[in-house]
Amino acid sequence: MTFKTPDIDTIVRRQLLQAGALGLGSVLLARSALAADMVKLPLPGGPDERRLTHAFPQKGTMILQRTRPPLLETPFSVYDKGVFTPVNEFYVRWHWADIPTHMDPKTHTVTIGGHVNKELKFTVFDLMRKFKHVELAAVNQCSGNSRGYFQPRVAGGEWSNGAMGNARWVGVRLKDVLDEAGVKPGAVQVQFEGSERPVIAAAPNLKKSLDVDHARDGEVMIAWEMNGQSLPLLNGFPFRLVVPGWYATYWTKMLQHVTVLDHEDTNFWMHPAYTIPDNWPQANMTPGEKDVKFVPINKMVPRSFVTNLTTGAKVPAGRPELVRGIAFGGDTGVKMVELSIDGGKTWMPTQLGRDYGQYSFRQWTTHVKLDPGSQTLMARCTNSDGLQQPLTPNWNPGGFMRNVVETTTVMAV
Repeated sequence: MTFKTPDIDTIVRRQLLQAGALGLGSVLLARSALAADMVKLPLPGGPDERRLTHAFPQKGTMILQRTRPPLLETPFSVYDKGVFTPVNEFYVRWHWADIPTHMDPKTHTVTIGGHVNKELKFTVFDLMRKFKHVELAAVNQCSGNSRGYFQPRVAGGEWSNGAMGNARWVGVRLKDVLDEAGVKPGAVQVQFEGSERPVIAAAPNLKKSLDVDHARDGEVMIAWEMNGQSLPLLNGFPFRLVVPGWYATYWTKMLQHVTVLDHEDTNFWMHPAYTIPDNWPQANMTPGEKDVKFVPINKMVPRSFVTNLTTGAKVPAGRPELVRGIAFGGDTGVKMVELSIDGGKTWMPTQLGRDYGQYSFRQWTTHVKLDPGSQTLMARCTNSDGLQQPLTPNWNPGGFMRNVVETTTVMAV
C-alpha cells in the first residue's frame, strides 16, 4: 500500500487551531461540560446516569466521566455504526491532570535513547520521511473498560462498556526506529513515556515498558493517523504508541521518550499500578484474598456485544428479528461468535462480517424468533486460540480485564 505524506502546513494549522480550544481553561470547560444532557447507564453501584458533553475539542457527543484529566466514554450506540469507531467519538483516557493544551508537530520530538548505539530524535515529519509506512487495524481498550460492573465495586473510573475503540492506525514500525538507533546486546525492555505530567512534583511520571522482543516484533507502531485522520490532540497528537492486542495502558500518547533498558522496569506504573492476579486469562481473585501474586497487565481477552438492541427494547415476537453486534478476539482473531436466547443453555452460530485483521473489531449478525415476554440475549466470542468468554465475571481490585458474556434483555411483544 502506498501512503501519501500529509502536507506539513495543513497538519500544523488544523491541529493548532483545534487544540487551541482546549486551552480555554479547565473551569470554563468544566462548566460547559456539566451543562450537558444525561444518559442512563445500568451500573450496579450507581449512579445510573452520566452526563453527556459536547464541550471537548475535536470530539462529538461523549459520556463525561471526568473533566481533568479528561475521561470521555464512547456512547455505546456508536459501536453499531460500523466496525471502525469514528475519530470524534473515540474514547479518551488520561492519567495526570497536566496535559499539553497544544502540540506543535514541527518541534515536538520523540527521543530514542538508553541502551542503544546512538541517541536519535524525530519529529512526526522525520518519521514520515525516513521510515516505511504501515497500516494496521487494532482495538484500543482501556484496562478498566466496564469497571463500573464489578461487584464489589472497586476504585477507579467507573466506565460502562465504552472505553474502547477500533481504528486503522498508520505510522511506522517501532522495530525500524529501534534498529536505526542500534539496540545493544543485553537489552531487556523498552520503556515509553509521553507528555502528560502530574501536578505534584513528587508523583511519578507515567512510564510503561515492553519486553525488547515484543517491542521489536514488527507490529508495535508509532502512529500519527487513525481512520484516515491525524490523531486528535486528546488521543495523542502528534503520535502515539500502538501495541496491538494489548491493553491501552501501553499505548503511550504524545510519545516523548523511548528508552531501551538493560534491566527490568520496576517503576510504579509497571508495579504496583496496572497489575492483575497471575492467572491470565481469568485475572480473578476473591475479594479480600491474601497472598495473591500480581503481574503487570498484558494481553487482551475476547469480548462480544449486541449493538443494535439495548436492554429494555421492544421487539416483535414470533418472527425473525435481526440481532447484530461486534466482537474481538483480544490478542488474536475471532474464530466464532455464538448467540443464546435461553440463558446460555444452548447456543446458535452467527455470521461473521468482513475480517479486517486479527486485532480488529469484527461485526456479526443473525436472526432469531423470540417467544412473547422478557427474553435475554447473550453473545459469546471464541478467539482463534480457542479462548472463550466465561459465563461468570471475574473480580480483581483494579477492575481490570472484564470479559464475561454480556446480557441484553428485551421484551418480545
